Amino acid sequence: MNIIIVGCGKVGRKLAQQLISEHEHNITVVDIKRDVLNDTVDKLDIIGFTGSGTSIKTLKEAGVENTDILIAVTGSDEINLLSCFIAKKISNCKTIARVREPDYKTAINLIKEDLGLAMTINPEKMAADQIARIMRFPSAIQIDTFAKGRVEIFKMHVPENSVLDNLKISDIDSKLNTNILVCGVERGDQAFIPDGSFVIQKDDYISIVASIEERNNFFKKTGIKTNPIKNTMIVGGGTTAYYLAERLIQSGVNVKIVEKNSKWCEELCVLLPKAVIINADGTNVNLLLEEGIENIDSFVSLTNIDEENVVLSLYAKTKTNGKIITKINRIEYDNVLENLDIGTTVYPKEITAETIVKFVRAACNTIGSEVETMHMILDGKAEALEFRIAKDSKIINIPLYKLNLKQNVLVACINRNGNIIIPKGSDSIFAGDTVIIVTKHEGFKDINDILA
Repeated sequence: MNIIIVGCGKVGRKLAQQLISEHEHNITVVDIKRDVLNDTVDKLDIIGFTGSGTSIKTLKEAGVENTDILIAVTGSDEINLLSCFIAKKISNCKTIARVREPDYKTAINLIKEDLGLAMTINPEKMAADQIARIMRFPSAIQIDTFAKGRVEIFKMHVPENSVLDNLKISDIDSKLNTNILVCGVERGDQAFIPDGSFVIQKDDYISIVASIEERNNFFKKTGIKTNPIKNTMIVGGGTTAYYLAERLIQSGVNVKIVEKNSKWCEELCVLLPKAVIINADGTNVNLLLEEGIENIDSFVSLTNIDEENVVLSLYAKTKTNGKIITKINRIEYDNVLENLDIGTTVYPKEITAETIVKFVRAACNTIGSEVETMHMILDGKAEALEFRIAKDSKIINIPLYKLNLKQNVLVACINRNGNIIIPKGSDSIFAGDTVIIVTKHEGFKDINDILA
């Protein structure tokens, strides 16, 4: 598949890197900054063109007339939209635009078809949605949803003296009387897709597939706290903070935002009349103490500076037992942050790349299924993919134990018309089901890819 990426910033580079790893794509990047473009081209060994994504000449040089998908992820919403509009006018490609401005939300829905957009991506809103999901269950480190919200994969830490410590996975359901599936385990630097004989140990991080009902039952049986968050402090009042506060207020959470830009504080006061907006420097520890950081249920650091967010979260960790969430923009910091206790980290750039890769895989598919949902789990070492099964798939109507699956592939869940099945070996997949696959392989586009 021929793909043009307009914009070589953090998102564009991450996207190019991930799509290249899936092999079958020819990637071309376009950026107006020659040094940024050259750096991306040299490191990823791809084709690049210096110029604006709104230039017909540049787009034609980049091969837009023979392109399948154009993805515009520059820092400007307007350039992204115009790039997609022009590309659609001079070619028959699908287009994807990153659009971040909250004011554009309603307008884009009205003109999406006129612009010929296949998809719009809002990293800030998607990050806010992820944070809001995590805050519903403070003990979870990561929560990803599937089957239109009926199923979740949630990641949790196994503390000392947990009922899960030294428990074999095949014994969990019988000993705890729950219907869940452990689909991944992180132990130190290693990640496992475990079988039933795997034994969980304290300090493991486990990822669990469960329906909403069974998740609550599992939390109860394992003594995991599920106290809902009643109040939160957000430092950094940018777009992500706005989207997050909007969602939390709708859920009845008391929100306090600390933002040093007075103009943006005035706008937030208008946009979020039920929130407490404080015009101050959120890195001032005396201010945080005065505003009650020691008594909050959650603390979210959302400034535009990663180093500030890390330091703020480390400080908050010393002052509150509440949930700590840290936004990180630079994906390269991932390995460094693994050893720091800063709660849950959220990477808007990774969320954006993940969503676009899912779309590309679905567009590539010509066989017997389609990727409906995709999330990176196990600290990026595995993928959880939801496929919709077509009637000509090779795997239907065959008991799972008879399927010759590749290593490091797990059939984690079957959604059959809203009935959630945590599968056993005797279960079969039917046409029309959606199925969650967990794998350490990269690039699965079709359910048949799970077969050896």
